[in-house]
Amino acid sequence: MTTTYRPAAPAPAPARPRLVTRPLLLRLVSMLGSSIGFYLPLSVVPLFARESGSDRAAGLATVALLLATVACELVTPRLVALVGYRWALGLGLVLLGAPTVVLTVTDAPAAILAVCLVRGAGFAICTVAGGALTATLIPPQRRSEGLALVGTVAGGSSLLALPAGVWAADRWGYTPVFLATTILTLLALVVIPGLPRRVAAAGASAHRGLLAGLRRPALIRPATIFAAVTAAVGVLVTFLPLATSDQPAWVAAAALLAQPAAATAASWLTGRVADRVGPARFLTPALILAAAGMATLALIGTPAAVIGGALVFGAGFGMLSNTTLSLMYGREPAGNESTVSAIWNTAYDLGMAAGALAAGLIVTSAGYPLTFLLTAAAILPALLLSTQER
Repeated sequence: MTTTYRPAAPAPAPARPRLVTRPLLLRLVSMLGSSIGFYLPLSVVPLFARESGSDRAAGLATVALLLATVACELVTPRLVALVGYRWALGLGLVLLGAPTVVLTVTDAPAAILAVCLVRGAGFAICTVAGGALTATLIPPQRRSEGLALVGTVAGGSSLLALPAGVWAADRWGYTPVFLATTILTLLALVVIPGLPRRVAAAGASAHRGLLAGLRRPALIRPATIFAAVTAAVGVLVTFLPLATSDQPAWVAAAALLAQPAAATAASWLTGRVADRVGPARFLTPALILAAAGMATLALIGTPAAVIGGALVFGAGFGMLSNTTLSLMYGREPAGNESTVSAIWNTAYDLGMAAGALAAGLIVTSAGYPLTFLLTAAAILPALLLSTQER
């Protein structure tokens, strides 16, 4: 009898874990509420403050918002450990949305800054607690892709909300923008009961984890690279509408639309590839794109250059937002999601605040074009750090 050799059939490839689940969908709804609550009035409040007669409050509005955000981000991991994701997210949405209604009845500089401070605390809770929860809902094998999906939702909302706020304020005034911010943010509370109630480690260990994370170069390098570009975001969203105020309103609105549109698309495309080739490969080209785009904004008298610069800058920013966060989550064990979320979001908001503050100090004497060029130059040292991530 002749025995015929038949090679064994190859083992089937393991099925990829499901990415989109009901908890993740509910989380995306809550993220949509917080993103709209943050971005819709972001460029409107400085305009509102300047029209009220306080140029100083116009510059300090974004700084106050972001400094409060940074301060609260560092303690949010402990809050999550104490009360859980649901209560933390609910509190964050209330603090982010409700205070904006105050601006419908007063334009006092002190009131504007107080509203920004409270909103900053709310946004900090939403981003850190929400980011940590989101990380637990994404399979590690599809981390970059999952973060790209999340970034698309956040970017899509900012894509609409940031320019829509400026356009609506110009067309209908400030009160409708502030009322819409409050209503749309608080509506997201309806999904909170459907989110997981898992909590992080005990408060003390969570706090020690954050401090330990701040001493880890493997986390701080990507966070610092990201902060170099978010500083430029702070300059763009605060001063671009002011720099183009002598042009038609659509110029600033189109640029503020182009930046998050490009960021969303770049984040999505990067995430689709980064799980296979590694996210670190994208750091250097992303920084180059961001610097080039910011330098182009110096041509403020040319609408095409302003919009094109915002588009190129947004592409670099989107690539970095996905890759730096993916790198950081990949370097921490499960259970430390709040630590990574707090450090990354602190880099985001501290960078934005530093950029807005520094630009506010020099823009009067330097002018807008030179301020944008200096902002582009400030991105370039981060290239040295990006070479260490390869």
